[in-house]
Amino acid sequence: MEKMNHAFVKVKNLVGMEVDDDATADEESFMDEFNRNCTLSTQQRLYGFGICLAAGLTCTLLSMLVFFNPIKFGITFTFGNLLSLGSTAFLIGPKRQVTMMLDPVRIYATALYIASIIIALFCALYVHNKLLTLLAIILEFGALIWYSLSYIPFARSMVTKVTMACFDTEF
Repeated sequence: MEKMNHAFVKVKNLVGMEVDDDATADEESFMDEFNRNCTLSTQQRLYGFGICLAAGLTCTLLSMLVFFNPIKFGITFTFGNLLSLGSTAFLIGPKRQVTMMLDPVRIYATALYIASIIIALFCALYVHNKLLTLLAIILEFGALIWYSLSYIPFARSMVTKVTMACFDTEF
């Protein structure tokens, strides 16, 4: 548990979140200075968001061209998802993005989504198994949908109820 807390403190320091520990004061001051020096105007944020989102959607759409090669598909689809996810950091900032991702409402959806991305890349780049890569991409797509639904109020509970109603049959 202590290792997990230490890792969580490191992640908080990396994205500029405040930590109550005095031992990390040097890293916090670096992140504070970094955040002050990396301010963007509204126009620059919109351009960054648009370019990153367009690149992410392009990668995702181009991945369909190599659909029958699951390894290439997995890499381009995952890269497109990461770019699309990163595009929102231009609008709200990386610190707030990570804070929202670690919100108790969506922490499990975030963990599942990030884990599925890692599994998909691992299967595509290291294992080179087409079936495992395809299964990992299906998991990633499902996790992306579940993560996206976490930002819409009551969407996940509605989807859960509809799914339960559809599959709640007696034979």
